[in-house]
Amino acid sequence: MLFAMSTPRSIFIFNPWKIQRSDPEKQSSVRLPAWATLLVLISVSFAGVAQTAQPKIIDVHEHFRGEPGMLDRLLVKLNDADGLGILLVTPNGFAEARKFIQQYPNRFIGFGDIKLDDPDVLNEIDRFHQAGFRGLGEITSAQKNYDDRAYWPIYDRAAKYHMILLFHTGIVDRPTPQVPADISFDRMRATRLDLIARHWPTLTVIGAHLGNPDYAEAGEVARWNFNLYFDLTGSSLIKKKHDYEFFRSIFWWTSEPNSMTPADAPDAFEKLVFGSDIQGGNLDEFDSNQKRYHAMLDACQVPAKVQAMIFSGTMWKILQEQQKEMAADPGN
Repeated sequence: MLFAMSTPRSIFIFNPWKIQRSDPEKQSSVRLPAWATLLVLISVSFAGVAQTAQPKIIDVHEHFRGEPGMLDRLLVKLNDADGLGILLVTPNGFAEARKFIQQYPNRFIGFGDIKLDDPDVLNEIDRFHQAGFRGLGEITSAQKNYDDRAYWPIYDRAAKYHMILLFHTGIVDRPTPQVPADISFDRMRATRLDLIARHWPTLTVIGAHLGNPDYAEAGEVARWNFNLYFDLTGSSLIKKKHDYEFFRSIFWWTSEPNSMTPADAPDAFEKLVFGSDIQGGNLDEFDSNQKRYHAMLDACQVPAKVQAMIFSGTMWKILQEQQKEMAADPGN
């Protein structure tokens, strides 16, 4: 469980003219000296500049569980790559992640790692939101199907806060095989995201791993849901390295003329966003999976402008739209 938070709800929407105490029941105006007001304005100005420049790469899938020194090393890597990392943060990593997200908003965005079956999950979402986290994930290992109505209040709460959802899809590892576990691949199929994307059209939903191994199902549910995307993290680009052209059959609908796809539709491959799935403090996959993505996309003859959307453009557009929605919502 996360501890109580007292920071502003969002580092992306901040009014320097209205400084309030952290306790909502004891809010009061605070008169700042001239030098302090100037400092606040300068800080906000720089933060705004940091959010207007599109990075070259956006990694939607970076696990952080509080590993010592990881964020310092990741910051160097993101600076070198002109990258933005979406941290999937557990309670153990919360305090440090929040600090880095606030200090380096042009390099880090936070998603809260929640458990759908946690009886305190709605409060957890509130706490992540209050800390300025912009999404939830990686959601995994549910005790019911992802689209079970028991979880609908969770998705309602996420929609209220304009959050992005990132779900694990497909097969899942078994790190402690001797320990009984109530975990099933079937509950986490990519097809479970179809109902969620349709029922909450204002939510952006990302499925990790392209439903491995049910790639065709993942591709088809993404095809018909404008707000559903997938990353290709995990083992898929490793096991398919001798058959990368296979993915042309998954993202087929703009390369094969058909009456159901508008002529001006985005390229089917734009249903992919980049993710590395770095975890455990090991950052190798940040570079390794970029190389795999490029090799696969080149093998599938995906144009450079489409590859740019996969690595940054699509996710940047999503984040910018989310930011506008949050700014326009007086209750957010």
